[in-house]
Amino acid sequence: MTENLDTPKTLWHLLFSKLFEELLPPVGISVQHNVVLMSQSPEADILLLRREKTWTKAQRERLPDGIRDSHARHLLLEFKYTESITESAILQTLVYDTLYKKHQDLSEAEVQTFLISAKKTQEKRLANWGYQSTEQAGVYHNPLWLLKDIPLISLNELSDETHNAWVKCFASHLIEKRKAFDALKSKSLSAMTAQLKWFLSGLWRHWFNDPKEDDMTLDMTPEQLTKMGEMWGDVFLHDLPIEKRLAGLKSQDILSRFNPEERLVGLKPEERLVGLKPEERLATLKPEEIENYLNKIKQK
Repeated sequence: MTENLDTPKTLWHLLFSKLFEELLPPVGISVQHNVVLMSQSPEADILLLRREKTWTKAQRERLPDGIRDSHARHLLLEFKYTESITESAILQTLVYDTLYKKHQDLSEAEVQTFLISAKKTQEKRLANWGYQSTEQAGVYHNPLWLLKDIPLISLNELSDETHNAWVKCFASHLIEKRKAFDALKSKSLSAMTAQLKWFLSGLWRHWFNDPKEDDMTLDMTPEQLTKMGEMWGDVFLHDLPIEKRLAGLKSQDILSRFNPEERLVGLKPEERLVGLKPEERLATLKPEEIENYLNKIKQK
């Protein structure tokens, strides 16, 4: 099933950017949206990912096919959600690619620009433009010299691998969205920041828990969406039994939240001393206190 995609373009650009801004900086990839393409031009509705060295394992786990295989240090992402891929969109992306390289004085090898589409483009149209499928589902390359460095990524067609799931949350088909969220649920929550968890939770709540809002026609900012995810997450956790709330947490992480007095609440005196050597038990006592206690024992 395909959603109604009549939402304003800027909303989807901001939400798509917000995902990368929460997802990638923790693994060392800088993210910038509304990139300046030249000194006297307005900002472009495009997302920039920038790295210093080769992709690390942690970075590749958060990047989709195509992007995670690029050797460029600067990656420009032009995202289309409400719009289908057209000749105009391809030319616009090509202009972004050219202007950015010129303004930053970067070589062809240092920059790669990706055209990302939430919708699946008809094969006939792709063939007319020269785009050909690759071994990776959803990733298309163009052998023509003009577009050879501008791959096209179709979110609906990407494989169900977990590293693709992050961006597939923005696929146009609800079934692909659902599979993406299911894949992310299997990941360790400790690998995500709180802001990322709430953002994804807000997306899920907005798309799947209110059938009247499945098409996301409300004008919601990334901040509002994150706040909604946080509130919904708190309500969800409130109804869970204590063992499920604590599932996946290490005992030392839980105990670190309490001061020493709170940790000992409810324990009997002998339970508090379990594991201590005799000298450790007596370490805080003064000699006269030990002697007085020994005298009491003798009198008994």
